[in-house]
Amino acid sequence: MAEAVKRSDQDRRPLQGRERGAPALQPVWDQETLLPPRAAVDGTSRRILLSALVLFAQRGYNGVPVREIARGAGVRASSMYEYRASKEQLLLDLMLIGHQEHGEWLRTSLETAADGPVARLRALVRAHVRFHATYPMLARVANRELAALSPDALEEVVAVRGGSETLIEATVQKGVDAGVFQAPHPWLAVAAIGGMGIRVAEWFGPGAGFTVEEVAETYAEFALRLLGFQATA
Repeated sequence: MAEAVKRSDQDRRPLQGRERGAPALQPVWDQETLLPPRAAVDGTSRRILLSALVLFAQRGYNGVPVREIARGAGVRASSMYEYRASKEQLLLDLMLIGHQEHGEWLRTSLETAADGPVARLRALVRAHVRFHATYPMLARVANRELAALSPDALEEVVAVRGGSETLIEATVQKGVDAGVFQAPHPWLAVAAIGGMGIRVAEWFGPGAGFTVEEVAETYAEFALRLLGFQATA
């Protein structure tokens, strides 16, 4: 996993600014590649969120003490709570950002997709894969750490996540109803399609040997084959 989150030295840009007397900032990757624009926080709050993201992705939520998140952001651990930055709140914020962004990518893909379940499923899978290849660190945290949330926080995240699953499942069901897909258990098909896209965040990177578009298009074909779609000549 560590290799998947590494960047070249020139891409590692320490976040600027820290409190007087706080520990030195730790290297954090280019913030523009880690969080989508919807993460509309800046200054110290953004540094704390980015530090938590990197550490959660590398070591898991339970393996990261608050003091290390603070150190990575260049603040004292006691100061984090001034920014509403409890450890679980940081995880919840990251998960909501990730799942909301993912859902937006799926919905946007359908706005330009041609009619019919085949074209719509192809668009959804492409968007699903692109998201996980574009924000792999965020995707890993959003998908791996659900069990670390309290029941109320989990319910909030699952509601957002469920919206994305419903988009894909409804498209698969329409294809089954139209006779173009063969899926005795549509939800299981959705789980398989979703799972293979999620795994892209684990291995995709500059050294993968494929472009994002190549992976997205290939996975869309995999999904259609999984559903038994037979293209006519």
